Amino acid sequence: MNLHGKVALITGGAGGIGKGIATAMLKHGAKVVIADINPEAGEAAVQELSEFGSIHFIEKDISRKENAAELVQEAVSQYGKLDILVNNAHVSRQVPFVNTTLADFELSFNTGFYPTVNLMQASYEQLKENKGFVINFASGAGISGQVNQASYASAKEAIRGLTRTVANEWAKDQINVNLISPIAYTEGVKNWSRNFPDQYEQVVNGIPLGRMGDPEKDIGEVAVFLSSESSSYITGQTIMVDGGTQKLT
Repeated sequence: MNLHGKVALITGGAGGIGKGIATAMLKHGAKVVIADINPEAGEAAVQELSEFGSIHFIEKDISRKENAAELVQEAVSQYGKLDILVNNAHVSRQVPFVNTTLADFELSFNTGFYPTVNLMQASYEQLKENKGFVINFASGAGISGQVNQASYASAKEAIRGLTRTVANEWAKDQINVNLISPIAYTEGVKNWSRNFPDQYEQVVNGIPLGRMGDPEKDIGEVAVFLSSESSSYITGQTIMVDGGTQKLT
């Protein structure tokens, strides 16, 4: 669980799960680059988290393919190398399938699936040189087929298929590629719980451990494990960090 000397790049790192992972990795000794499209949130995160270690913010729209290579280059320029890639960022709309448009699918794939593809390809040489780690994100929306989430579930399952394939291809290079499928209490969930308390209570009651996960202590610590030598014999796996909600068969 020691990340001293490692450099991590985390997309969507200015808030939510991404910020939780950044916090955990900093506390375990990594140098962290967070990428986000929100400059105010990014600078605020740097101010808040700098007490735990060296952190750098890059404002970048990862939905644009050309920005992937630029982001990796900037991260390497800042800290000299890249060991860990965390593809956390993703945006989608929740609507019934019959009302889901091509634009909905494009939003989900262009902010989630394609940036994952582009950043993995752009990071390959660095990850190969440093025997690095990739963490991608799955979701119970795809694993169980949650209603009103066709575009999001489709992109997440595409990421799962991609991750398993790349894990097999990159195993020869000693690059570990895994997925986390999380449930966590983020700002978005907090707002949802205020607006729809009955729905929120129903969801929490469906979690066997009886609570939402903490972005740092629950999700972040698993990300640290998957980025450390402690997980060197794990690749191509979906790690369910959801309090027991979903079961892979």
